[in-house]
Amino acid sequence: MADSTADATETNADTLSLRRELKKVLTENLYDDGGVKDGVETVKSIDEAIRILNCLKRESKKRKRESDISSVEVPKEFKCTLSKTIMIDPLIISSGQTYEKRYITEWLNHNRTCPKTKELLSQVRMTPNHLINDLITQWCLVNNKVDRPKPQPSDFEIATEMFTGDIESLLHRISSPSSSVADQIEAAKELSLQTSRFVNVRDFFVAKIPDSITRLLTPLSVLGDEVDSNPELQESIITSLFNMSTFEKNKTLLSENPQVIPLLAKSLKQGTVVTRRNAAATLMSLSDIDSNKIIIGNSEALKALIDLICDSDDLSATNEAANAILNLCFDESENCKKAISLGLASAVTKNIKAGRNVDELLAVLVLISPHERVVEEMDNVGVIYDLLSILRKTSSLVTCENVVVIVFNMYVKSRERSTMKTLAEEENQHKTFTKLASQGSVLVVGRAQGILQGIRAFAAGKETQRA
Repeated sequence: MADSTADATETNADTLSLRRELKKVLTENLYDDGGVKDGVETVKSIDEAIRILNCLKRESKKRKRESDISSVEVPKEFKCTLSKTIMIDPLIISSGQTYEKRYITEWLNHNRTCPKTKELLSQVRMTPNHLINDLITQWCLVNNKVDRPKPQPSDFEIATEMFTGDIESLLHRISSPSSSVADQIEAAKELSLQTSRFVNVRDFFVAKIPDSITRLLTPLSVLGDEVDSNPELQESIITSLFNMSTFEKNKTLLSENPQVIPLLAKSLKQGTVVTRRNAAATLMSLSDIDSNKIIIGNSEALKALIDLICDSDDLSATNEAANAILNLCFDESENCKKAISLGLASAVTKNIKAGRNVDELLAVLVLISPHERVVEEMDNVGVIYDLLSILRKTSSLVTCENVVVIVFNMYVKSRERSTMKTLAEEENQHKTFTKLASQGSVLVVGRAQGILQGIRAFAAGKETQRA
């Protein structure tokens, strides 16, 4: 019995020694400064590795096998650091590191760095690593007498596996009361980056992590009205919300979370320029769903969007807010009425007169210009002069159509004779509507002809009744 134990110990020691020799060949002999050796040295290295593997094979015959590959320690050089499993189709990239083909291909679809060394790759070049491939094949035969594993996961599953592994730990760092502010900021920035790059992460975060949205918003929710007291953290969290809102399945879940819309409304008022812009973009994205329009329209977010248009000096933030309101009010008459009562016309005309975001805001004005209250406000600020100036100068068909529709609505709805007088002067001096009636689109021609009819009646002292 003692002799048997001694023999087993000796066999194990021999095997361990051979494994160490193989590891030395893999780590020292096959690589040189991060790259695979070439020529004679490579041949020698292969011969040495094969010799060791043959010795291992002979040793393996002396031992009884009681377990399969899952119970055998796989040399780390045979495992892909992305898939965490033995490689099936190893490729070497320009950093000198070797990875499983399907995993590194998916990685490089989104990154230009080496996953292990973080080195920026000057070129994306992948070459089959025949040496490692042959060694893995020999190792499988020696240790297990089984075939190499076959590829299983789909590309989507690979991407999900690679890019969602750290997401829950990031969320824990963001939401944990024990995390330092610096750690929260670092984790929130990384989450915003991951949700920006990978659609899989946007889906995984909301669908697979319990209570993920509430946990993400916890650090901002506890701040109450001082939501911008940590502007970096706020910016990253709102950016992550925006990224996740672009995934169709998330839109309803986000809007129905009781913390999301109120927090977005606060972030439109308080926060960095990027925070306000992304908060507006998130509301625009969420309003793609009809049921979400009602939720947002019944919140403080609608007023906050209008205030952003009125007060922001950032053109991109104003643009996002305008698009959000356009989405919210289109085919939603209650939201349109609310927006008008909250001062939308004043905010829009103020920017148009200042020449800011004119094209985007004209689209909003088209939507609300049929309302008498809006026409009255436009009359009061004299925006008709700005509209006519745009009409004379623009080369954009869309802009031309929008302005003509707004001017026509003013012609129809205005109770001010000064409006007709201004239109008549425009026609007398520039022949603006005559030109449009002869060379514009069908929409433009129709509206221009209607305005011309009104101008002629006004000039003849027979102004027609305008409904």
